[in-house]
Amino acid sequence: MTAQLGGTITPADGLALTRVGYGAMQLAGPGVSGPPKDRDRAVAVLRAVVEAGITHIDTADFYGPAVVNEIIREALHPYPEDLKAQVYDNLRNLGVDALDVVNLRLGDADAPNDDSLAEQFGALAGLRERGLIRHLGLSTVTAAQLDEALAIAPVVSVQNLYNLANRQDDALVARTAAGNIAFVPYFPLGGFTPLQSGTPAKVAARLDASPQQVALAWLLRRSPNIALIPGTSSPEHLRENIAAASLVLPDDAVAELDGIAG
Repeated sequence: MTAQLGGTITPADGLALTRVGYGAMQLAGPGVSGPPKDRDRAVAVLRAVVEAGITHIDTADFYGPAVVNEIIREALHPYPEDLKAQVYDNLRNLGVDALDVVNLRLGDADAPNDDSLAEQFGALAGLRERGLIRHLGLSTVTAAQLDEALAIAPVVSVQNLYNLANRQDDALVARTAAGNIAFVPYFPLGGFTPLQSGTPAKVAARLDASPQQVALAWLLRRSPNIALIPGTSSPEHLRENIAAASLVLPDDAVAELDGIAG
């Protein structure tokens, strides 16, 4: 099953992430907030995720209520005391003794910053030392912020905007690969602004695949430390995303796709 999911990444002892994961954002209500419109369908998708063997599930409090024991929890508030409170809320809501991974997110995809993260990350590192968090990650950060975090505590993952058309983090992908840190591209298919290129569709037509599968397969091939979290509210679409791990991209197709970002 893990072969069908692109294998696994093990950035730390006791943490094995399937390279094809799942992002829960699309399960939330309107505006990516509140309970799902169709709770039964949302639960069916999550059950399908678990049954597929996926061990990398990304979610956050504002995506909606917890309906499964999440693998990834994302801490978004920049104030240390509120970060701690959110961790305690997650522990209580999920009924667990420790969170597997907490991602500290500082910037925004449209407005990244290079502010110091020492105070916030240090607060989460303290909770890690107490055993309430097993591993720490970062989201929407720069190389300088990664360096700053690593001086405080180990980092198992970096979650930044990255896809076929948005490759400003090429150097960070290489840097994290060298450090055995998982790189988790969010919006792997463009997110709220789908990829504006006809190239994936042309390649997909030749390979009897979908353009979305081509884009995901390109990311998996891009670097062995990349782990995907495509989101969907459809079991059928979930199966399509999983199948992308088995899609082999010929060298000429890769060359075409590499040319998208110029």
